[in-house]
Amino acid sequence: MPNKTLSDSAPRQLDDWIVIEPDGRILIFSGKVELGTGVSTALAQIAAEELDVPLESIRLVMGDTGRTPDEGHTTGSKTLQIAGAALRHAAAEARFALLEMASAQLDCEPNELIVQAGVISVRRDPARTITYAELMGGERFNRSITGIAPLKLPESYQIVGQSAPRVDLPRKFAGLPSFVQDLRLPGMWHGRVVRPPSPGATLTSLDENSAPEAQVVRLGNFVGVVAEREELAIRAAQQLKVTWQETAHLPPRSSLFDDLRRQPTTDEVVAGRGEVEIALQSSRTRLKATYTYPFQAHASLGPSCAVADFRGDQLTVWCSSQGVYALRGALADLLKLPLEQVRVIHVEGAGCYGHNGFDDAAADAALLARAVKRPVRVQWSRADEFIWEPKAPAMVMELHGGLDEQGNVVAWDDHVWSPSHTTRPRSGRELLASQLMSGEAAPAPRFFGGGDRNAPTNYNFPASRVTMHWLARSPLRSSAMRGLGAAQNTFANESFMDELAAAARADPLEFRLRYLSDPRAVEVLWAAAQAAGWGAPLATDEGRGLAFAQYENHGAYVATIAHVAVDRSSGVVRVRRLIIAHDCGLIINPDGLRNQIEGNALQALSRTLKEEVTFDSSRITSVDWETYPILKFSEVPDVEIILINRPEQPAVGGGEPATVTPGAAVANAIFAAVGVRLRDVPITPEKVRRALEALKR
Repeated sequence: MPNKTLSDSAPRQLDDWIVIEPDGRILIFSGKVELGTGVSTALAQIAAEELDVPLESIRLVMGDTGRTPDEGHTTGSKTLQIAGAALRHAAAEARFALLEMASAQLDCEPNELIVQAGVISVRRDPARTITYAELMGGERFNRSITGIAPLKLPESYQIVGQSAPRVDLPRKFAGLPSFVQDLRLPGMWHGRVVRPPSPGATLTSLDENSAPEAQVVRLGNFVGVVAEREELAIRAAQQLKVTWQETAHLPPRSSLFDDLRRQPTTDEVVAGRGEVEIALQSSRTRLKATYTYPFQAHASLGPSCAVADFRGDQLTVWCSSQGVYALRGALADLLKLPLEQVRVIHVEGAGCYGHNGFDDAAADAALLARAVKRPVRVQWSRADEFIWEPKAPAMVMELHGGLDEQGNVVAWDDHVWSPSHTTRPRSGRELLASQLMSGEAAPAPRFFGGGDRNAPTNYNFPASRVTMHWLARSPLRSSAMRGLGAAQNTFANESFMDELAAAARADPLEFRLRYLSDPRAVEVLWAAAQAAGWGAPLATDEGRGLAFAQYENHGAYVATIAHVAVDRSSGVVRVRRLIIAHDCGLIINPDGLRNQIEGNALQALSRTLKEEVTFDSSRITSVDWETYPILKFSEVPDVEIILINRPEQPAVGGGEPATVTPGAAVANAIFAAVGVRLRDVPITPEKVRRALEALKR
């Protein structure tokens, strides 16, 4: 029977995945892209393992609509889980086919052959050999992937499971061109978009003669300048005399969360068991708590960039989109071109981990290139990025819980207010440039999604319910950010678990273990607790806090313990240690996984303590690193990571799961240190001081 782990949507032709070149190099084609997470190295390891070739012989071609399979967006930490599994089957099929071909060439049965480093030999006569390259002779396989080719057993792995150097790093270390920002084409000019001061502003006047060093392009409210050199384009954008009419359309930031709850909603019960209302009413102790998360920015260190080139009737765009095929469709729609006349090629950019400005920069470049009939590079400014990129949506989570006389949870009721977390462009109207051109607002999201991620818990309660209150619109342009709603929901869920434990006068670790039957969940909790010295005394005003989650309720297991110190006079929270136990099944590259967990944890810590998009009645006011601060190097804690490898289990994503637990771990540690509950992110010194002052009253 064909193996069902090969996705039905994956290309079935072996040549779509693997090409063996005459010099022995092996090209692997992947529709996924490298975002700085190291997946290119892990995918190469998977292919090399199944093919029995050295890792250095593998070369990946990723995210090119003209060459690679369509594997959707690179999102959700699904690359190794889905694309890795598909590639594993493709590589196994290639090895199987090559052995069949070699058996005919060497006049023996396939089971008499062995493979080492891409060389096939006869077991009983090692002098009789033939290489993969000799067998293929530069030809194609012309073979379908059947799904029945035998896969290697994990106990035989020699490459998978070993730490391998990142294949993408040497060029970066050497300062060689590596990013889309570095890309230069012959005859290329530089473009800048002259944007309104705020979304919704209308162009009232434009003096095209006020920027004599550049060509001015106007398409409705879309205004751009193109010049031969980048500094000329920057100067032209600054000199161009343009007037805008702004409107006040944003709610007061002080009442943002109340405003979200007042909006019309589409309500959906996404998880439930038992009679929640009856269980709450019969509870001995009832608790209620509301948690809030603000709008947050991707805050990529390198602002978005793209290069576009029109040659005849063909458009080629180079950018760092996470979904090159979807972007190709959106650009074709925007420019009214047949799909086959648009090619999108991924080139790595600053890690965004979600939907930031790269797709929109691609549209900017395409429009300007068409207008001036030459290749154009568009580089966003820092302010462009902070103002115009889609934000992680603001969310409200209200939880109700009930305990019986013995302090056991008998009822759990969670209500979440959130807009959709994904508005990735699939049509031209969903691109920012289109909205500027037409003066029309972005279309409503095609579906509600993302805000419910990790809203349900993995705890076994007698009665539980999760209700999503989906908002039709977001006050600020919003879309996917790392983990979507998982960090927000886990912050609320795991903070509330601690509040219930405190009400039950129970140890937070023991309290969680009562409601977990999955041995893998139990193991990550114990592993983190033992490494952290759970229960050991700490200095005054120091505390440990715990948080657990299984990502998307079926992915990787993560338990995080934060050790914090709180300065009562200033309200400053110093995170001294983060201990993270992590189980994502089969580990492909331990070093790469550790790097990802650490990066996730620090980004989550920055979001917890620092990050919030600010705005007034008409515009975003957090436009630089002073108004949108992030975690500093001096604030980075010691991070200890415990990897639990399970070779017998499928590999699931390791890129996002560790994002979801640090926030609640820190909030719970603050309570353990100084006895105050912080339910509103970011947990700033001012909020800590106010909570401590309220405690005294």
